[in-house]
Amino acid sequence: MSELRVDAVVIGGGPGGYPCGIRLGQLKVKAAVVEREYWGGVCLNVGCIPSKAVIHAAKTFDKIGHAADLGITVGKPTIDMVKLQAWKGGVVNKLTTGVKGLLKGNGTQVVEGTAKLGKPGPDGHRVEVDGPGGKTTIIAKSVVIATGSRPMEIPGFKVDQQRILDSTGALALDHVPQRFVVIGGGYIGLELGMVYAKLGSKVTVVEALPSILASMDKDCVGVVARKLKKMGVEVLTEAKAKSWEDKGDRAVLTVEGKDGKPITIDADKILLSVGRRPNTENLGLEDAGVKVDRRGYILADDQCRTNVANVFAIGDVIGGMMLAHKATKEGETVAEIIAGHRAAVDVRVIPAVVFTDPEVASAGLTEDEAKAKGHTVKIGKFPFAALGRALSVNDTDGLAKVICDAKSEEILGVHIVGNGASDLISEAALAIEMGAVVQDLNLTVHPHPTLSEAVREAAAAAIGEAVHIINR
Repeated sequence: MSELRVDAVVIGGGPGGYPCGIRLGQLKVKAAVVEREYWGGVCLNVGCIPSKAVIHAAKTFDKIGHAADLGITVGKPTIDMVKLQAWKGGVVNKLTTGVKGLLKGNGTQVVEGTAKLGKPGPDGHRVEVDGPGGKTTIIAKSVVIATGSRPMEIPGFKVDQQRILDSTGALALDHVPQRFVVIGGGYIGLELGMVYAKLGSKVTVVEALPSILASMDKDCVGVVARKLKKMGVEVLTEAKAKSWEDKGDRAVLTVEGKDGKPITIDADKILLSVGRRPNTENLGLEDAGVKVDRRGYILADDQCRTNVANVFAIGDVIGGMMLAHKATKEGETVAEIIAGHRAAVDVRVIPAVVFTDPEVASAGLTEDEAKAKGHTVKIGKFPFAALGRALSVNDTDGLAKVICDAKSEEILGVHIVGNGASDLISEAALAIEMGAVVQDLNLTVHPHPTLSEAVREAAAAAIGEAVHIINR
């Protein structure tokens, strides 16, 4: 068994772990990053990046099918899923191969294998790594746990990647299923459901809650719901998936409807998308004395410190918003702390994006959340249908919505649904982070014709100064 001594070891090379390792190297901290499977994590390999590649392909396919609206005559488009998978794989490969290069280029050691915490010794924490070249003991002053999460299952629905898929399986299909059922109306289920609906599947979404995208702004969700209906996607809310049977040529799903009566649905593939759970088992947390809550999440403070000295945890394993950019922020912050700098995860807002069609992006409080916190609010909305740029690119589904405190006019939340919402939301996040008021957005000159004008007009509408819609 070999031995490696470092100042810090990061367990997990995903969007939290590898930026942490890079930043440690930049700060001249002797560090190592251990990864057992995916350099770049779920995000780069089987999550954020490949899903966006497939979403782009489906959107392009759909646009070609509607080219006649613009006076462009083309033949009926067809999709070659094998070629699509190859292209998607190329996108993923370009990013993942760069991760190890960035770590090594910044002086951080890369270790392949499965890591497990042991009881700390007098010379530091111990991490045992079982890798392809044998076992290694890493002795480190500080440990960062960044092991991410995995899809949850529900009773009776074991993922086999044949009939029952998780998001990884749904992204790897080499054909378009005729009938595609999605269990779970959250962001992953709707993103992939819309992909296959565009490519020709008959899609049904089964959601246990009264609404899809339950945590998002209701006005924005309404736009997505209308688009789903227009696409022919059937959405069953307040419905619970109970069981399924394999009939050979199909799966038959039994759902309990909102009235309590059973509904049967034929499917070729069933995507199980009901949330994620932290990867905290078999990490040696008990031996190391690291506390977790009843759901398995590691308990950590605003510096991502656990209850054990010099053991940190970041990303999905500590719960909250399970987002890659949250993990990255935490990873970079922890690197600063380990290097002796004064730092904390002190953010006012973490934006969230759902890559449906149209996209939904959110920063700050929703209208309901603001009222629940005791704010009297002013609301400004601006529809994409009144936006020159949206009209000129033939993509007018959507709106921008600004929520501010009625007295101070401080911006509390911004919610955007529409083409480009994922890129537009960063302006809103900056505004909230800086404590801006609506006039700060309103008085900032936005270029014309652009989609960003919707944000400025929504801010103006909140105080009755919009010029391209009637103020209410």
